[in-house]
Amino acid sequence: MSVQPDIESLLEQMATDLRRLLTIDGQTAMVGIHTGGVWVAERLHRKLELDVPLGTLDISFYRDDFTRIGMNPQVRPSELPFALDERDIILVDDVLHTGRTIRAAMNELFDYGRPASIVLAVLVERSGRELPIEASVVGHHMDLGPGEHVKLSGPDPLKLEVKTIS
Repeated sequence: MSVQPDIESLLEQMATDLRRLLTIDGQTAMVGIHTGGVWVAERLHRKLELDVPLGTLDISFYRDDFTRIGMNPQVRPSELPFALDERDIILVDDVLHTGRTIRAAMNELFDYGRPASIVLAVLVERSGRELPIEASVVGHHMDLGPGEHVKLSGPDPLKLEVKTIS
């Protein structure tokens, strides 16, 4: 089953919401979580015309379930081409589900420094939270049933798909 909200419109609304929420200046930085979060962050970074280069995180070593599901065979290096200390960070991911990916990303960020603030922006927020983590900016909300998952494919074009896992 394919769900196809207009992703460009969602990204425009997310950029507008971020401008309303934050005072975006020459120190505001954005970090995308591999893989889908980086695709979303690349587009938001351009729309917001941020001066600081885009940062990327691979949270593979910070996951709390890698002993159960194994390591991702395509571990990428995290790249943070700026100091985090006292900087406002926009953390971007494609789908917020359980909250565990965001917890892992924040743990990794704090290993690099102490940001002034972290604002979470996600393209899709879906049901099924396991940790008390909430996005400040959400492109699209989805209520999915047991066994249903949403996946972002891309990078060009970006496309959301809902699949049932049996």
